[in-house]
Amino acid sequence: MTPGFKITASTCLHKGDRDYQQDQLALISHARVSGCILGVVADGMGGRSGGRKASDQVMMTAKQLFERFDPYTDDAPSMLKHIIEEAHLVIKLTAISAEEEPHSTAALFVIQPSGQCFWAHTGDSRIYHYHHTQLVKRTLDHSYVQTLVERGEITPEEANSHPDSNILLGCLGTEADPPVDIHILPQVRPGDVIMACSDGVWHYFSESELGEVLCSMPPKEATVLLMETARTRARGTGDNLSMIVVHIGAL
Repeated sequence: MTPGFKITASTCLHKGDRDYQQDQLALISHARVSGCILGVVADGMGGRSGGRKASDQVMMTAKQLFERFDPYTDDAPSMLKHIIEEAHLVIKLTAISAEEEPHSTAALFVIQPSGQCFWAHTGDSRIYHYHHTQLVKRTLDHSYVQTLVERGEITPEEANSHPDSNILLGCLGTEADPPVDIHILPQVRPGDVIMACSDGVWHYFSESELGEVLCSMPPKEATVLLMETARTRARGTGDNLSMIVVHIGAL
């Protein structure tokens, strides 16, 4: 029998130093099955209204498909991949009838009543998994600087300040189908922390800094501290910020 666990969570959405908000997020409890939640972060791009249209579409698609999802009989990775593919298609159709070029990243996770956790992402919005301050796993960006890191030409720390750090190799709304990476966490445990966030958050922190904050504070306090610290470190040039923080605790 799977041991029970307790979920506590918090979200944070802030426009940073931008004039408008293009990030969107959602943390949704399943309407029919207790203990099943979906987290979604989308970072819209493509002008004031274009980026917001794109991230809104990710949210709408995620809510619709999660509503139809049966945690006991349906395949969770397939559902997450379907959300990304369906949102991508609709965003492309939106671009045909609009002057903007809407695009969006996406980072999604679902926690099942059994304790399994599944991720999917495209672009440079990230998901982190910590256990007692130690980084267990994080997503790897679909970006130009990530390819430089993988080739050993720059370090992960240098990637954050690289002048081309905003160049994506894949996202929603482009001509090409978006890359979709899936990760499976077989069982969440007490002491686990899952965070999904846009680059407006992770850009300003090392992995160890994030782990210390996320694992030493309740979710609400952690999101507030990370938001305020990112805003301070941005020095008036910060992007939109969005994050979802989920703590797994013992019953």
